Amino acid sequence: MDQIKHNFIHVQGLKLHLAEIGSGPHVVVFLHGFPEIWYTWRHQMIAVANAGFRAIAPDYRGYGLSDPPPQPQKASFSDLITDLLGILDALQISKVFLIAKDFGARPAYVFANFHPERVLGVVTMGVPYLPPGPATFDKHLPEGFYISRWREPGRAEADFGRFDAKTVVRNVYILFSKSEIPIAAENQEIMDLVDPSTPLPPWFTEEDLAAYGALYEKSGFQTALQVPYRSFGEDINMADPIVKHPALFIMGSKDYVLKFPGMEDYINSGTVKEFVPNLEITFLPDGTHFVHEQSPDEVNQLILSFLGKHV
Repeated sequence: MDQIKHNFIHVQGLKLHLAEIGSGPHVVVFLHGFPEIWYTWRHQMIAVANAGFRAIAPDYRGYGLSDPPPQPQKASFSDLITDLLGILDALQISKVFLIAKDFGARPAYVFANFHPERVLGVVTMGVPYLPPGPATFDKHLPEGFYISRWREPGRAEADFGRFDAKTVVRNVYILFSKSEIPIAAENQEIMDLVDPSTPLPPWFTEEDLAAYGALYEKSGFQTALQVPYRSFGEDINMADPIVKHPALFIMGSKDYVLKFPGMEDYINSGTVKEFVPNLEITFLPDGTHFVHEQSPDEVNQLILSFLGKHV
């Protein structure tokens, strides 16, 4: 971990934090999900750097060590796409591979669609390419569905506010590591779904938790609740929703996201390939939503194989 360097660049008036390792001619940019920050990619960054690539993992605006936007309640997915372009331009990087987890799949694929000449390939984990348009999962799930709860202004803030940041991250990691969608009862909040005595997943150490906790203690959760959860309805104008780049989707077979209504069929029926025709799909049998942290060796090998084919 010590060999990963940290610096800041100014993009759109904000100071954005970048973690970086490696100095190869080909660049891999890692985009995190929630409740993550650059640190979630620690295993993958070192692996691709050792294979001769330059690895860069930003904290999104309002996450980790990056500045928050002046009005967090107005943050959007479009900001993340513009920030990514600003980062590449500031570093004078012409082309990259994008590797994304969870909601990071959206800015990765939209960026590839908007700026196809800047992208060599896309890898996502936990969430496949989803065509633009309003999310409808909440219409088929109970009121206590975690995304519905977190989209409600003030509700997650009050729920999370009962705990320190480290405990919130701990609880979300435990919940998202399960194979069932987090759904609270009517008289219950999402944080109440985790018994305080529940251990961390075996692949996530107290040291890892401390790193996440310290970074979210600094940033808070205001921007993180806005993007992604309160921005899913954002209208992103994609003239053509097809992404033609080489792509890889890695999914744990025990990932709770597979339980979203229609998700498993969308992936397994091949419908997703109507939008990403050059997509490879790989399932890891025991994988959870955090497959890249749970099984880093397997995931790193899949990534390196993909990069090697498309460099």
